[in-house]
Amino acid sequence: MTKRPLQITTFVLALVPIVTGALGMMGLDDPLYASIQLPRDATLDSNLRFYAGAWFGLGLAALWLIPRIERETALFRVLWLMIFFGGLGRLFSLILVGLPFPPFVGFTLLELIGAPCFIWWQSRVASAGLSKSTIEGRGR
Repeated sequence: MTKRPLQITTFVLALVPIVTGALGMMGLDDPLYASIQLPRDATLDSNLRFYAGAWFGLGLAALWLIPRIERETALFRVLWLMIFFGGLGRLFSLILVGLPFPPFVGFTLLELIGAPCFIWWQSRVASAGLSKSTIEGRGR
């Protein structure tokens, strides 16, 4: 199994937390919150900026592992598990508070269903890479 499609998909998906994390570090002035009347609260603003910064960092970590995606299984899994847990948070909000804007329902599905799929995909690429390197090692 070739790693190139996984690398390209990871690159495209890494741009999401990089862009939205950068926007989110704007705090309550983030365009995602423009249509909602949120209170100007220093604690809420601080928390939004913190989580946006962590989200931004997740995107940078995903970019960093792309060249060695078949060998960075632990980091790949940690990043996708973080996304999965974020999806669980969204699911709890959906159940306890109600439906968010439709795109956020889609994000929840990507996080809860997509994360396990990406972990499985990377494990297949890693296994194929391991098999290939074992075969190449024997040929020497």
